Amino acid sequence: MERPDSFENPLLNEMKHFCKRIQEACNELKEDLTPYKNDRFYRLAPMRLYTLSKRHFVLVFVFFFFCFGISALIGVTGPKIISENYYNGLSITANGSKTGPFHIKSQPLSNYNQQLWLTCVIQIHNNVGDFRRDFGMNVELQGVMQDASVMRISDNVHKKNRSLHCSANQQVCDDIIVLHLGYLNYTQYHINISFRSLDDLKDNIKNVTFVLKMYNATFSQVEIWFRFVFVVMTFIVTCMFAHSLRKFSMRDWGIEQKWMSILLPLLLLYNDPFFPLSFLMNSWFPGTLDAFFQASFLCALLLFWLCVYHGIRVQGERKFWTFYLPKLVIVGLMWLSAVTLGIWQTVNELQDPTYQYKVDIQNFQGMKIFFLLVVGLYVLYLVFLVVRACSELKNMPYTDLRLKFLTALTLLVLIISMVILYLRFGSRALQDNFVAELSTHYQNSAEFLSFYGLLNFYLYTLAFVYSPSKNALYDSQLKDNPAFSMLNDSDDEVIYGSDYEEMPLQNGRAIKATAKYRDESDSD
Repeated sequence: MERPDSFENPLLNEMKHFCKRIQEACNELKEDLTPYKNDRFYRLAPMRLYTLSKRHFVLVFVFFFFCFGISALIGVTGPKIISENYYNGLSITANGSKTGPFHIKSQPLSNYNQQLWLTCVIQIHNNVGDFRRDFGMNVELQGVMQDASVMRISDNVHKKNRSLHCSANQQVCDDIIVLHLGYLNYTQYHINISFRSLDDLKDNIKNVTFVLKMYNATFSQVEIWFRFVFVVMTFIVTCMFAHSLRKFSMRDWGIEQKWMSILLPLLLLYNDPFFPLSFLMNSWFPGTLDAFFQASFLCALLLFWLCVYHGIRVQGERKFWTFYLPKLVIVGLMWLSAVTLGIWQTVNELQDPTYQYKVDIQNFQGMKIFFLLVVGLYVLYLVFLVVRACSELKNMPYTDLRLKFLTALTLLVLIISMVILYLRFGSRALQDNFVAELSTHYQNSAEFLSFYGLLNFYLYTLAFVYSPSKNALYDSQLKDNPAFSMLNDSDDEVIYGSDYEEMPLQNGRAIKATAKYRDESDSD
């Protein structure tokens, strides 16, 4: 009767010992992944931000503007982004009719032309008042392959409705988008167009002009090289930032350092290392992948601002449900709206290149209103976090530097971005058919390089100031004593602060003593 127990007890003991080891390993992993609760604030990884003097900050901003200016100047001297070919409607119709049919043949195209738009401009006589007129349009699209065979893409069975809008006292009406091709699958296109329900306006129509727009092949080559340069630079900055934090445990990283470890890889995807695939394969996938990467990075940047301005004043552990979830919901809705709108446009254009948002105007208006409401909610939330952080932490000697630097640099980037977007899209960026017209508002390479360079150099600057310096020491015993750490400071590098902004209250005297010593050094 005792023999089974002799076999069962060792097995049971082994199982208990194994379960105990698993529990200990899980506890150790949890300790490594979760921040300290009591002594975390003494052990945060240092930032180069704390070792910069005032003139060093000036040099950082000067270097940022210098790099941004160089990219803008290179763009100004670069080629024009969009190539345009004009066709006089009266000369491309057989019978000289002002309502068609109009026969248009594109020039020979290559993958470097990327996309194709066909727009129509109608000029009228004696326009006195503002008016809008709906009319029909028949579009027949054919593609010419390399062996000269002609393939029918869409025909006049797809009868489309368009709206003719003319402002008061203007003879040139608004542009009408006839079709848009997101990628070029043929070497040449033949397009036949005819208008319906405009017979009563024949005598009032002065001229009809068609414009074929596509990317300039020279600009496409420039874009490949500059994206490659940004990809290489971002990869180098990411490796250097990770290398600078290698001697610090992840639980000791500040919230800015943790977010930079996420934003830099996303910036690498934003620059799109897979962009050359667009010229190697005739497919919608590379363009959709590029749009997905851009939307993901921009939304992650918006989430970074919310988390930093909130987390910089939150002491202790930041719980997911109360800290991250509300921010993820707001930014996630913006990301979902952008991705859904892009997929919606792509799918419909694959089925019919003449697709327009005006066909689904109600759904589009609902999507646009929803997106604007979410953006407004985000702006209000961000302003609330910024104002509260500045009001609560403005007198603290260590967090004010982090707040001032991030706010100043971000504000500059936002102002420059708004100027670029206004110059690029104008005041009609959110018109009903804005997705199909976004790329047609490019005027020169300066707008492209300025926007891409602005975001890249913004992240590079943050990575520089948030990374630890080469001679940064990681010793919790030394950092527990601010007065001792001041002995290692040189006269040229006055320490503006350290990551003690979240210290317990009982160490307030040491903080005040450090601040007083720093003020005396500045006065001397």
